Amino acid sequence: MQTSARARVRDELTREIKEAARRQLAQQGSAGLSLRAVARELGMVSSAMYRYFPSRDDLLAALILDAHDAVASAAVAAGTSVRHRNLLGRWLAVASATRAWALAHPQEYQLIFSSRPGYHAPAGMNGPAGRIPLLVIELVTDAVEAGRGPAADERPIPRAVRADLKSLRGSVAPALSEQQLAATVLAWTELIASISSELFGHLHNVISDYPAYFDYQMHGVGQRLGLT
Repeated sequence: MQTSARARVRDELTREIKEAARRQLAQQGSAGLSLRAVARELGMVSSAMYRYFPSRDDLLAALILDAHDAVASAAVAAGTSVRHRNLLGRWLAVASATRAWALAHPQEYQLIFSSRPGYHAPAGMNGPAGRIPLLVIELVTDAVEAGRGPAADERPIPRAVRADLKSLRGSVAPALSEQQLAATVLAWTELIASISSELFGHLHNVISDYPAYFDYQMHGVGQRLGLT
């Protein structure tokens, strides 16, 4: 089915609006994003802008989903460039690509991994936001199926956390035990926390060579996941 000329024009203008909004993000951060300013840059009247994005929050939501998709695409491409059986290599490639994207797009990274009043992410791991966590789950599943996987952890899992893990297992990780899935979620949060610590300066004057520290840290995560 061919796309109509009107639909193509709408798609192109939507793309231009989002590109202008990303330039605003890079210059002023999300707090400075304004529909009126975007319209002014593109030579549009403000009322026309609202036909594409009814509110600033709608535009932010579109940018957030695009950013999730972009960083996930970078991570997927990096992971698939490594031999499938090289589990640790795949993990390190995914982690490094995620970090590289974040350093190249700091404002977009902050947009998706910081507090966003008025925006609520989709539930569970559906859509772009879940792609990298699902990559990590896939890696750990491959490790378990190869007779490896996270080391046994005898700590009891709190009841509320166990309920969350049970739900997550049923939807995306049926081959993992609750303990293995807990280790996987911890690995994902450690990856994001490490990148955020570097990007937002939380280890300034503590770690001088962050690439070396990140590599050391991610090797340790990979070992704990049983990917070696």
